[in-house]
Amino acid sequence: MFLAPPETTPEVEAIYKASLAGSGYVMNLARAWAWRPDVFEGFAALRNQLTDRSSLTAREKAIVVCATAATLGDSYCALAWGAKLAQAADEAVAGAVLSARESESMSAREKALAAWVRKMVHDPNGTTARDLESLRAAGFDDREIAEATMFAAFRLAFSVFNDALGARPDLELLEAAPVAVRKAVAFGRRASDRSSACGGVAS
Repeated sequence: MFLAPPETTPEVEAIYKASLAGSGYVMNLARAWAWRPDVFEGFAALRNQLTDRSSLTAREKAIVVCATAATLGDSYCALAWGAKLAQAADEAVAGAVLSARESESMSAREKALAAWVRKMVHDPNGTTARDLESLRAAGFDDREIAEATMFAAFRLAFSVFNDALGARPDLELLEAAPVAVRKAVAFGRRASDRSSACGGVAS
């Protein structure tokens, strides 16, 4: 990333250790967020507050993140969540959402959700009441529409921070992503190379 690593403190070390425990390596984005561990923890708490009480399915949440990341051009979250969507659905769905296409495996509800997210990320001032009617017709109630929009906006802020400070996708993410996901993510920053991919707290 473009910033120098922050000075090691117990709070910074905790972020690195949590990333290592969760992913098996210290993610590049963790090094950027380590400048404000309290804010990073606050983001995680807000995410949990939003998603834990939402009726959106895990597959729908993955579609929200993939559509948000792809529309913004964020390769980091696109690779990470493209793999999650491939697991929750299949590679065809993940590749389609990341490429702004539709898949036969997607429900009408999922297609409407992806379309809404793309529109709100691309031009939030260009949305209309008719867009919400399309979501309602696909089965979303107003609470779910609000939740999906909040989640997309949350993910947008997260992606902008990572991308603006030059956090490149981890090589491990690229190598673990399904073929359809890797092919679809032809945008954003390229993944770290082997020499810069570090796997320890002290690296």
